[in-house]
Amino acid sequence: MDRSTSVSRRDPNGVENGAPLQSEDDAYNHATGNKKSDDRVEENGIESIEKIFESKEVPSWQSQLTIRAFVTAFVLGILFTFIVMKLNLTTGIIPSLNVSAGLLGFFFVKTWTKFLEKSGLLKQPFTRQENTVIQTCVVATSGIAFSGGFGSYIFGMSEVVAKQSAEDNFAQNIKIPSLGWIIGFLFLVSFLGLFSVVPLRKIMIIDFKLTYPSGTATAYLINSFHTPQGAKLAKKQVRTLGKFFSFSFLWGFFQWFFTAGDGCGFVQFPTFGLKAYENRFYFDFSATYVGVGMICPYLINVSVLVGAILSWGIMWPLIENRKGDWYSASENSSSLHGIQGYRVFIAIAMILGDGLYNFVKVLGRTLIAMYHQIYKKDAGAVLPVGVNNSPVNSALSYDDERRRQLFLKDQIPLWVAITGYITISIISIIVLPHIFPQLKWYYILVIYIFAPILAFCNAYGCGLTDWSLASTYGKLAIFIVGAWAGAAHGGVLAGLAACGVMMNIVSTASDLTQDFKTGYLTLASPRSMFVSQIIGTAMGCIISPSVFWLFYKAFHDLGEQGSEYPAPFALVYRNMAILGVEGFGALPKHCLTLCYVFFAGAVVINGIRDLLGKKWARFIPLPMAMAIPFYLGSYFAIDMCVGSLILFVWEKLNKAKADAFGPAVASGLICGDGIWTLPSAILALAGVNPPICMKFLSRKVNSKVDTFLGS
Repeated sequence: MDRSTSVSRRDPNGVENGAPLQSEDDAYNHATGNKKSDDRVEENGIESIEKIFESKEVPSWQSQLTIRAFVTAFVLGILFTFIVMKLNLTTGIIPSLNVSAGLLGFFFVKTWTKFLEKSGLLKQPFTRQENTVIQTCVVATSGIAFSGGFGSYIFGMSEVVAKQSAEDNFAQNIKIPSLGWIIGFLFLVSFLGLFSVVPLRKIMIIDFKLTYPSGTATAYLINSFHTPQGAKLAKKQVRTLGKFFSFSFLWGFFQWFFTAGDGCGFVQFPTFGLKAYENRFYFDFSATYVGVGMICPYLINVSVLVGAILSWGIMWPLIENRKGDWYSASENSSSLHGIQGYRVFIAIAMILGDGLYNFVKVLGRTLIAMYHQIYKKDAGAVLPVGVNNSPVNSALSYDDERRRQLFLKDQIPLWVAITGYITISIISIIVLPHIFPQLKWYYILVIYIFAPILAFCNAYGCGLTDWSLASTYGKLAIFIVGAWAGAAHGGVLAGLAACGVMMNIVSTASDLTQDFKTGYLTLASPRSMFVSQIIGTAMGCIISPSVFWLFYKAFHDLGEQGSEYPAPFALVYRNMAILGVEGFGALPKHCLTLCYVFFAGAVVINGIRDLLGKKWARFIPLPMAMAIPFYLGSYFAIDMCVGSLILFVWEKLNKAKADAFGPAVASGLICGDGIWTLPSAILALAGVNPPICMKFLSRKVNSKVDTFLGS
């Protein structure tokens, strides 16, 4: 989720939610459901998108920032933060929710303006620029739920996660989550990335003409909403989303009645039998992950299922047969010195192998592309920051000329970016060591020196491929700072904190450049995009910790293996930090060898995918997606494949309807189930417990229970 896109445009831990879109035509098709980009002129009946809006005045950047836009963004930000938080704390897979964010933003404000128009009180019409501001603000707000590390590095510092890891769980490597320090930490680190890329916005969007596929798709989606035909379709999509939102919410409410104890409810239904259930193969009736499966590409869903079969169907049963030889028979199933060690560290090896490969690939493509951009041009075109450095191209289309003119009209002064970055850096260098004494001021200084370079690389690479590698940069910080601090000086906590600093900088940098691209294509001012991102980030720094705190207080088994919210990547990130500090000495027998094999396997599989090209790569699983069920199990993979199957059958029956309404159905399923967590958490805090426990027992166990109850 690096940010894919996605409420977030990123996916957790580098998992992409779709094949990157390589051109604006691809993005247009992605947003509108068209089969061929060449049909755009024929379908719209005119030669230019901007000529549709030629008669409409573009409001000033101040007029684009309306109170109603930020009120709408605040409400939607809370909604999507709950959804992203739930996904973070269950599996860590976060699909793209841009469609639902755009749809709901359009629907709420359009409904409000229609009401005011009928009563004669409407002062300012609803424009696509204001729609873009809402979208940007919502994405920034809910994006903090990912980059804030509530399912990874922040929660990885907690005592709950530390107890599951046998190594380095001393007091100096533990920090109990608290609302105060989490909010303070996020305010200190979440804005630096925004200021670091502001001076380079013109280079990215106009001079290098980077695609930013997710930002482009979002822009075309917003543009389509504000045409007569698009508004009609959007109204139908919102109605569909609302129906499935209601169904999903009520289904979650219904299931709650049967969860009075551990192992109770529909989520524990042994769909394929009790033996398969023991190995975590079952359908858990989760509307959320059925919806996720409908949004994620088939390859992602199949890759997750392949990983589940390989691990829980083959490897773990074979390794468990070596109990007493490869690891002590006295170790329980949750000990990292036992079977759990193989599950966690082999998953980490695959994640690191995939991350390293893609880091090198994207960085290589970035450097090569930069070389061609810089050295194959005239000297006057080298890294232009100001407006006057960019030569006028007489061959520009009407759309590009209009967009270029308005994009360059409202500049953000260079001194604002430099002053903002330096000021926040100084404040955080002083304050962060008080929050994390293990994170010395000179560690932070080094990070801030290199962060703008890495932020630029990530933003540039994201513009080329739609891949944000924020979590990969974060893992790099874990190993470097953790090893630098050392075991004796709280290296585990220092590494995790450094991960948070780095992830937030590079993640928000790529997010903002995506938003600049969206604004460029909808004629929204760069200033309004920047202000909207700042406000959205500030809201996220308060909303996300508050939502996490609600989960933390309401669900007392949060983060524990086998619970409703296991927060799997919290343990993964903590163990990465331990590896960086302690090395490999604590691993079970043969675990390191298997880690080497799967690390190399992830690199080789990615290499094969790239060598064979797109035509055949779609048949080869993604190692990152395969790694997720290694630790979690396969139940969510079954859910996602059910979602894929529903969409596949729908497309066979009526592809046009499936393309138009599939994302709305999926978003409704995700949103309804996700928002149910709010009343569920409130009921838990109030001490209201479900009345019924529905359990499934084998015949033998059931006979024993009957005998016991009858005696």
